[in-house]
Amino acid sequence: MEDYKTIANNARKKTLEMIHKAGTSHIGSNFSCVDILAVLFSKLNLDKHLKKDRDRFVLSKGWAAASLYYFLSEKGIIPKRDLETYCQPGSNYLGLAETEIRGVEVAGGAMGHGLPVALGMALAAKLENAKWKTYVLMSDGELDCGTTWECAALASHHNLHNLILIIDCNGFQAMGAKHDVLNMEPLADKWKAFNWDVVEIDGHHYNQISKALSRKKTNKQKPLVIIARTTKGKGVSFFEGKLEWHYKNVDQENYQKALTELHQHEG
Repeated sequence: MEDYKTIANNARKKTLEMIHKAGTSHIGSNFSCVDILAVLFSKLNLDKHLKKDRDRFVLSKGWAAASLYYFLSEKGIIPKRDLETYCQPGSNYLGLAETEIRGVEVAGGAMGHGLPVALGMALAAKLENAKWKTYVLMSDGELDCGTTWECAALASHHNLHNLILIIDCNGFQAMGAKHDVLNMEPLADKWKAFNWDVVEIDGHHYNQISKALSRKKTNKQKPLVIIARTTKGKGVSFFEGKLEWHYKNVDQENYQKALTELHQHEG
């Protein structure tokens, strides 16, 4: 059995280092989805060869690029040494996921764009009778975008059973708490109304994440949405649930404090 706790903690330590070294932001958004990515990347049909029949993964919340790059390096898709160039002058490894990087299927970061592209990929696979699946991870802030709900209708209309959407519901978007900016609850009911197979989980509970990703659908013709309830900044106490860590960079003092906490989670 995979040691997801160790995998996720190592990912947080490296992601923290990358963001601190680069003087960039989005540590909260990266940390909220690390546990999901730890499980997902262990299950994806994906390796360093990027075979034609590989599963496709789309990081719609592309501002979590640092954690994506980390997991791509763990798969051997990109060299681990490349992580040292994250957001450095002249580097292709930007703070938003870009297709210049091997293994990044779709540029991410423009709100509401990841799911439409993923839908097209899933539809193409279905038309070709291909066995691979398309997974997309989006933020709950992207629920504000009309494209999300257009895709919700289209995916169920075309019976895209090979499309798996994971929503990182950390409760915040750039300018405030999700329920204050635009409340989308009850979220599960909305997706059910669009005729999706719906499961709600604790997005930091590894067993729940694993079961959701391996779920036997109630209707094999429906797309699946996993509503993952998460904590922004999960893993470091003074990052958790704080909107300021959406854009604030991690200075030396906070880097050392955060790293100390992450070391305490080991074992």
